[in-house]
Amino acid sequence: MACTTILVGRKASYDGSTLIARNEDSANGEFNPKRLVVVKPEDQPRVYKSVLSHVTVELPDNPMQYTSVPNADLREGIWGEAGVNEANVAMSATETLTSNERVLGADPMVELQKAQGKVGDADYKPEVPGGIGEEDFLTLVLPYIRSAREGVERLGALLEKYGTYEMNGVAFSDVNEIWWFETVGGHHWIAKRVPDEAYVVMPNQLGIDEFDLDDAFDAQEEHMCSADLLEFIEENHLDLSVENASPFNPRDAFGSHSDSDHVYNTPRAW
Repeated sequence: MACTTILVGRKASYDGSTLIARNEDSANGEFNPKRLVVVKPEDQPRVYKSVLSHVTVELPDNPMQYTSVPNADLREGIWGEAGVNEANVAMSATETLTSNERVLGADPMVELQKAQGKVGDADYKPEVPGGIGEEDFLTLVLPYIRSAREGVERLGALLEKYGTYEMNGVAFSDVNEIWWFETVGGHHWIAKRVPDEAYVVMPNQLGIDEFDLDDAFDAQEEHMCSADLLEFIEENHLDLSVENASPFNPRDAFGSHSDSDHVYNTPRAW
């Protein structure tokens, strides 16, 4: 089965638990062995460097203990994927998503630009690191959050600062809440609280199809987003609804609408 996320609100589960789960697919059917580890505070890095994008991120000095499911072979980085920290907050990162040309033209992915030429030459161009991605998310976020909502806030701040080189969906849960987080272009994001009585099946496509922008820019009871999302939508004409119909549909605005969605993603969700 392809990479698929399942989220279950506490009033939709048998025992009142919040549940988040995801299976990980593999490229071309290759088996990628994983490990289960407990990362103690003294083992958490204080300066993190991505293997794939070469971005360097300074981390807080007060990490909590947490579990992680990294790659057994670390040549491509940690890829922590999923875990629970000592504050009983869980994180699953990530479900790979897809976008469209309008979004990526307005806010391109932040990809690694390798150095060109030799140091000292007139035409030498130094390396420009890329953003953060699936390799990095869990390690950068889970040790520092005490609620699902704090997970959204921390990952959102990191994305706005460093950008990302891929589209991803991330799940956060604590005892009371589940939040689903989706990246939009290189620096933008949206997140929505999963209703307690609902469950969600999420394939490899943007899944949020109703988003209350008023709530996101006011009380943030069930919606959060990047600080300049309204301007991003308006300046780049991303709202495809007729006469700005409410509620706003992020899947139409930010998502892909390809043959792959019709035959691979949408049927899997159904």
